[in-house]
Amino acid sequence: MIKLENVWKVYADGTEAVKDVSLEINEGEFCIFLGPSGCGKTTSMKMINRLIPLSRGKIYVNGVDTMKLDPNVLRRGIGYAIQNIGLFPHLTVEENIATVPRLLKWPRARQRARAEELLNLVGMDPATFIDRYPSELSGGQQQRIGVARCLGADPPILLMDEPFGAIDPITRTKLQEEFLKIQAKIKKTIAFVTHDIHEAIKMGDRIALMRKGELIQYTDPTTLLQQPKDKFVRDFVGADRTLKSLQLNRVRDVMRQPPFTVKVGEDPGEVKARMQREGISWSMLTDADDHFLGWITDEDIDPARSLREIMKPPTVTAVPETPLNDALSMMLSSTIGTLSVLDEDGRLLGVLSFDMIRDVLGEQELGRKGG
Repeated sequence: MIKLENVWKVYADGTEAVKDVSLEINEGEFCIFLGPSGCGKTTSMKMINRLIPLSRGKIYVNGVDTMKLDPNVLRRGIGYAIQNIGLFPHLTVEENIATVPRLLKWPRARQRARAEELLNLVGMDPATFIDRYPSELSGGQQQRIGVARCLGADPPILLMDEPFGAIDPITRTKLQEEFLKIQAKIKKTIAFVTHDIHEAIKMGDRIALMRKGELIQYTDPTTLLQQPKDKFVRDFVGADRTLKSLQLNRVRDVMRQPPFTVKVGEDPGEVKARMQREGISWSMLTDADDHFLGWITDEDIDPARSLREIMKPPTVTAVPETPLNDALSMMLSSTIGTLSVLDEDGRLLGVLSFDMIRDVLGEQELGRKGG
């Protein structure tokens, strides 16, 4: 879908911002341009839609040399989102989202329908937000509108220049998760710039790590972490790359069936006897429909009190899509130290323990040494 072939960017003063970069981004692939400030990642991305003219080399989009296309036509087929969002303050949310459809002369009704569709996609109620102005939105909401505008005319390609970089960490994490869910549905070809290794590992199918205008390593996140090409890559990824690799796994890949569950109406004395016979110190309490209620330990069971009375309610829970690094943080902050995995309706699906995560880390460390 996108091909950079021996691409250079040399400015009038002789500065070589990009040096002989060649790579391909396949259709539907999420490519991350990663590296320290001044490495050429943003310049490389902006040359794709000719916001910055290249000096030498070729860039192809769908097999067509971009230099043979009218730049305005090229850009209208490529969505673009930037760090500081750049919403037009005098336009409503609908008008901002419909920026490119309006240039393409879509009928007014189609523009509004598309704005409503995209607001739903980014988790914002059209009835509440479609006629508001940017000044009436929070930073996170504005960022969502920026993503929606990027998708306005349903372009096959998205260019995203640190789109989540200017917001607080909690909102940023939520937007990353939401965007990954959106990408799973829409399957766009994406070039995404970041300097954050955690964001790159979490979001990218492939990572182009750059330094001083050169492409140092272009590979998938697992290979980047486990088989860094040289000292620069090892240093950039960090000494804790084994822990970082937990972002590549989801809870669903590791969780197991709960070893012992009980229903809320069971007799406490019988539950305690069963736990002692099986050598189990804790169990998971559910209602009749398998909704998770809390944890029970054998030492807390009192025949005179119901299981609901003595249970410890969960402080944190996970879903199957939760990244393992997030799950580990939850477990460290939990009083139980074991994590329940629930579906979207709160039904118990499985359990995650420190031993399970330790096994994953051990396997990845063996893989790294073997590589």
